[in-house]
Amino acid sequence: MYNMKDPKEDEEKSRRVVEKSTELRRRGRRRNKQCSKADRLQEKGFDSQLVSSTCSKNLVFAARPGYGHLGTKCVVKANHFLADISASDLSHYTVKIIPEVRCRKTSKAIIAELVRVHKNTDLGMRLPVYDGGRNLYTAAMLPFTYKEFTILLTEDDESIGTTREREFKVVIKFAARVSMHQLLDTPQEALTVIDIVLRELAAQSYVSIGRFLYSPDFRKPQQLGGGLESWRGFYQSIRPTQMGLSLNIDMSSMAFIEPLPVIDFVAQILGKDVHSKPLSDADRVKIKKALRGVKVEVTHRGSFRRKYRISGLTSQPTRELNFPLDEKMNMKSVVDYFQEMYGYTIKYPHLPCLQVGSQKKVNYLPMEACKIVGGQRYTKGLNEKQITSLLKVSCQRPREQETDILQTIQENDYEYNPYAKEFGISVDSKLTSVDARVLPAPWLKYHDTGREKEYLPQVGQWNMMNKKVINGSTVRYWACINFSRSVQESTARGFCQQLVQMCQISGMEFSQDPVIPVYSAKPDLVKKALKYVHSASLENLGGKELELLIAILPDNNGSLYGDLKRICETDLGLISQCCLTKHVFKINRQYLANVALKINVKMGGRNTVLLDALSWRIPLVSDIPTIIFGADVTHPESGEDSCPSIAAVVASQDWPEVTKYAGLVCAQPHREELIQDLFKCWKDPHHGVVYGGMIRELLLSFKKATGQKPLRIIFYRDGVSEGQFYQVLLYELDAIRKACASLEPSYQPPVTFVVVQKRHHTRLFSSNHDDRNSTDKSGNILPGTVVDSKICHPTEFDFYLCSHAGIQGTSRPAHYHVLWDENNFTADEIQSLTNNLCYTYARCTRSVSVVPPAYYAHLAAYRARFYMEPGATEISKARGARSKDGSVRPLPALKEKVKNVMFYC
Repeated sequence: MYNMKDPKEDEEKSRRVVEKSTELRRRGRRRNKQCSKADRLQEKGFDSQLVSSTCSKNLVFAARPGYGHLGTKCVVKANHFLADISASDLSHYTVKIIPEVRCRKTSKAIIAELVRVHKNTDLGMRLPVYDGGRNLYTAAMLPFTYKEFTILLTEDDESIGTTREREFKVVIKFAARVSMHQLLDTPQEALTVIDIVLRELAAQSYVSIGRFLYSPDFRKPQQLGGGLESWRGFYQSIRPTQMGLSLNIDMSSMAFIEPLPVIDFVAQILGKDVHSKPLSDADRVKIKKALRGVKVEVTHRGSFRRKYRISGLTSQPTRELNFPLDEKMNMKSVVDYFQEMYGYTIKYPHLPCLQVGSQKKVNYLPMEACKIVGGQRYTKGLNEKQITSLLKVSCQRPREQETDILQTIQENDYEYNPYAKEFGISVDSKLTSVDARVLPAPWLKYHDTGREKEYLPQVGQWNMMNKKVINGSTVRYWACINFSRSVQESTARGFCQQLVQMCQISGMEFSQDPVIPVYSAKPDLVKKALKYVHSASLENLGGKELELLIAILPDNNGSLYGDLKRICETDLGLISQCCLTKHVFKINRQYLANVALKINVKMGGRNTVLLDALSWRIPLVSDIPTIIFGADVTHPESGEDSCPSIAAVVASQDWPEVTKYAGLVCAQPHREELIQDLFKCWKDPHHGVVYGGMIRELLLSFKKATGQKPLRIIFYRDGVSEGQFYQVLLYELDAIRKACASLEPSYQPPVTFVVVQKRHHTRLFSSNHDDRNSTDKSGNILPGTVVDSKICHPTEFDFYLCSHAGIQGTSRPAHYHVLWDENNFTADEIQSLTNNLCYTYARCTRSVSVVPPAYYAHLAAYRARFYMEPGATEISKARGARSKDGSVRPLPALKEKVKNVMFYC
């Protein structure tokens, strides 16, 4: 059960906090923040009943209504390992380090040194664990309740490249004696302690990044190109489950910077030899961006290897660099200094120097005299080639993945781990066997003129042979624009004819010839070319609008795709279908069939619908008009620290079919997870109070399309982490209610709010990899496999569903968590609805891994990134994402013709 406390209650408690553990204080602060957020929402006029109920402990996530029974029973293995705790209680101490240390690594080094020196004496042979902040835990009482220690720590000073000995005062003070059984009733505290204990030993020999641990010794690092390599590692987290506490272990790969000589790294970054020719300004910018913040060690002084962190790059080559030797400003060249001081002759004086140290005192280091220090995670964005290489390295068949997970458990050897022993924690060495069920695939309805009018998919996939789309769209006026120099006009024309033929075979009405001949254009003149094709078509049609544009793009097209989509969808109001050159030259019927499916839904058609939908047999959907929403927020990639986040919401526009989804997008502040534009209310000087927002607009378009207002809302929300469940539910459920009430005061349809998660680390394996009846072709569990017991939440309404057939690697099931349910779904009803919807995804003839409305919202949000004007990213970096009033520069509006169809497909 999740509760939220009244802020005053928390303030009162904080005054009595001396007897409580700091972990409990942290929990109080977190709840206090949530209530403060609620108060702010109340001030803004959000539903006071919902807000106050949340803070007065009445907002409780939906409880599990029971377990599912539908489907064929089976047993799967999960990468969860049962953890047992024999210790009855533990002691919690607060730690204060003077002078204050902000770096967790340094804090941990100080406490590690303290334990090394004082374990056998002042610490009474106890082996404490430390969280890197203010908390230290022991399995039994230390011989004191308060003690001060003086610790000497030798550390690297990266600004000047020396080691120095620093003195710290460490104050350890008893905070609380806490019963482990007590903690298990409020699991977050127990989880924190156990997590720290189980990570402590591994963190000493691995590179620790959040809950991940990496090492080059796990497996030989693989080169990714551009001076990067992949390290193998594992994810480790303790979780409360129905079977008790469970240790979740999963394999992982991460990009690290190769420990190369800096000159070799630079050559890889630029993709050329740098030993002879000077660098261009563009080269220098690229290198500066790649090297800033990277730690290097000098190599020109034999075994004496000082370490520095790179702060910049000189604009001049080394041979032109001089620096003041003393306070009298006597100048010395870098070349002469290295020769005289170290007897080192600089071989590549045409290259710039690395700048290390602070702004006040900049030091110059020749690139050739530096080597990158190993073990540095690469935090900037990977290019497409590097992503492909990383995926290739990390992609493992289920059998291999399971073997690696078991090997990791063995190597971690928790049985002999001194920290685990100290705290009485034991971890099972076997994967957990879990009861599962394979849900049946739904029957799909196709057009009656096809040979196969109804079809039952087998193992999550099928094709369009002998089938016609159930509602074929009509394309009367279309044109083709060719941006690829290698594609001749005759080739483009031949490709278009084959595509048109495939659309016709699939059941669409599609004019044989384009409105104007194939138009060839240069990629850098995309706007001019699109406007020409649009206006020329308008002229040829006597004022009638072009309906579809087929665009042939080079395989590597840079910003062309995004520019084309932005201009077509926000400027011209034109639906477009892009095709890469490689597909034009090597025409594949399966490819053409998939493109035909995309064109059909973009033009307003439907590819297939659930047979049960047409026969009014879907529980809690078919009985009354029901709208299904999907919502997602995408954030800028790491390194982009001021670009806006993009929110997208889609909603079904047909009932009872629930297959067509209209979509809306908006920009919002950087890294903001709550969708800001779900509901809006403002005062207009002429019209008074005006209501708007994405939910309201989609409810209105549903009414326009179906003639009825929705009497039930199902809301699938993607991209929310567990720590954000409260905030998102509080804010977004309230926005949904306000949007409904803005249409009619008494209009409050019941809402079911489901969070969809793919970024978790639970993997499900077949109990017998050799049993071909229990796996698909890739060796993964069968599509439709659902788990709602043992490894799921102890009390809340969640389940894992693997709705797709694996292609390569190990399938990741989607995790669905029903946070709010006013429609009273049973486990079978929500599980089978979710699974069945996965067969209605418009872009291919496969069941997909995530429920389509959430998938569509993700596609729409991704598409909207292209709507930011060229250069807008750079402007936002320079000015910050927000303007003075805290608002974000809005995205250009979608044209009416575009937003009512599935343009994002």
